[in-house]
Order: sequence, then C-alpha cells, then structure tokens
Amino acid sequence: MNSFKRIVFLVGVLLFVFSGIVFAQEDAEGCKDHPMFTRMPNFYINNCRVKDFDQAEFVDEKGNEIKVEGKYHWLEYYIKEGHRAPSELAIMRNYENAIKKIGGVVVKESGGIAYLKLTKEGKTFWAIVFPRGNGTYYELTVVEKAEMAQEVVADAKSLMSDIQATGHASIYGIYFDFNKADIKPESESAIKEIAKLLHQNKGFKLYVVGHTDNVGKLDYNMLYSLSDKKGHGSAERRT
Repeated sequence: MNSFKRIVFLVGVLLFVFSGIVFAQEDAEGCKDHPMFTRMPNFYINNCRVKDFDQAEFVDEKGNEIKVEGKYHWLEYYIKEGHRAPSELAIMRNYENAIKKIGGVVVKESGGIAYLKLTKEGKTFWAIVFPRGNGTYYELTVVEKAEMAQEVVADAKSLMSDIQATGHASIYGIYFDFNKADIKPESESAIKEIAKLLHQNKGFKLYVVGHTDNVGKLDYNMLYSLSDKKGHGSAERRT
C-alpha cells in the first residue's frame, strides 16, 4: 500500500513538473509580437517591455551611435524545448530579409547585431536584432520614432516666478507641425496659462521669442523667418 502511495505521489510530481515546463514555453503574460515582424519558428516570448515613449541606441551607416526616441518595444524570444535552435546568422538574415520585403533597409551589421530601418507612410521605425546563446534566444527592439506627448505645462504662477527671477520664462507645451507656424489644438492648456498670466499682470510688456522644434538641423530651425512666424502665432493666440 505504501509503495502504491509513493508511485502515485511520484507520478503527481512528474505531472506537476511537466506542466510547469509546458507553461514556461508559452508567451509571457501581456506580451505579443510587434506588428511589423513575425517571430522565428518554434520560439516563444520570454519577456517584453512596451513604453509609449522611451529611447534606444542604434548605429547608423557610418557606425556612429545614435539615440532614437518614440514608441518603444523590446521582446525577448527563447527556443522551445525539444526544438533545434537556428544559427545566430539565420536569425539576423530572416529579419533583414523581412524588412527589405516591406521597403526597409539594413543599416548596419556590427558585433553580431543587425540594425534595421523602415520609413513608410510618414513613419520611421528603427529595429535591433540581437541573437544570443548560439541561436537559443534573441532580443528584438523596435522604436517608432516620434516626439513625446508633452503632459506637463508651466502654470501662470511659475511663469511669473521665472520672469521675476531671470527676466524671461521658457514655455513648453506649445506645438507646431513641422515647417509650419500654425499652433496645434493640443497647445490650448499652455496658451490658457499665458493668457492668465497677462490678465493678472496687465501692465506687462513682453517680447515673444520665436519657437523652434526638435525636428531638422539647428541652422534650419534657427532661421529668422519661420521662428518669427511662430512667435507671432503664439502672440496672436494669447491675445
């Protein structure tokens, strides 16, 4: 009888261990493939990170490190038990060929890592494919280049404090489309705070400096014509 109990117990333990292995081969909770790529066959997602805004380091054609900001995806894939792992080169080549088929390019291969880029329909995606462990697992990073949605704006009180302390104040949260001087609707909160400041201090005589953005090279952004138009656009909205 005792022997029978031990056998039943042993079978139960083996079933528990086996079920744990099977469970471990499933995708991590909340993780899924990036829409731009399928995964290598017989791999599962062990871990992932998705951020509305973050940055990753990439390498350009000349081998220079660049930081790209925007919608961030990081995925870690592992080979399933009982399946033969592909070579690290095969993993890289699969992703390189995949991005070429949709109009992308292989920017650089460096140190066993592939750097990819796709520009399509006004959007730019950068990707890193990093195979490891002789092809038993690999990391995929994808960043859709974009500006951060500014959620914090200066209020009238802090603007006044800056003006009193330094004679000027920098105002964030005023948005323009690239190469245009029209203020975008999402600038409303910041504009209201400027209006509040001027209403509370009607004797103020302020000089509105033209706004620039973080798109394009510095020399272009500093051109007086566009900067001046943006400054006037801000002044018109707050009056």
